[in-house]
Amino acid sequence: MKLTQILETCLYVEDLAKAEQFYSEILGFELYSKADGRHIFFRCGNSMLLLFDPRKTMEHGKSVPPHGAYGEGHVAFSVSEKELAAWREHLAAHNIAIESEITWPGGGKSIYFRDPDNNSLELATPQTWNFSQS
Repeated sequence: MKLTQILETCLYVEDLAKAEQFYSEILGFELYSKADGRHIFFRCGNSMLLLFDPRKTMEHGKSVPPHGAYGEGHVAFSVSEKELAAWREHLAAHNIAIESEITWPGGGKSIYFRDPDNNSLELATPQTWNFSQS
């Protein structure tokens, strides 16, 4: 047996409306589903990004076990190196500050910025983890 991919990952946000606007309009993710006041789910390639309001997901008595977190989370999205310049321009055009840019020892490159709930988002080239360029 071997696990081969992360199917879904999540971040916790307190303002689902702002998060929906940001992730759909700025990052271009396809909305998959939402439950008013609890969550928003987006497609990201062959994975899912789940955005939860932790005040709702920490409630007991649901079919899904309680979970949640407060504070700044992190997720990295894969981009090709040739797309990095376009992403820099896109973020600047939407007044989203790039917090940091890193060239990693293996040659990968990353751009860091924040979502409306202050989660740390990263656009990283596959070489960051020695994966082949897609």
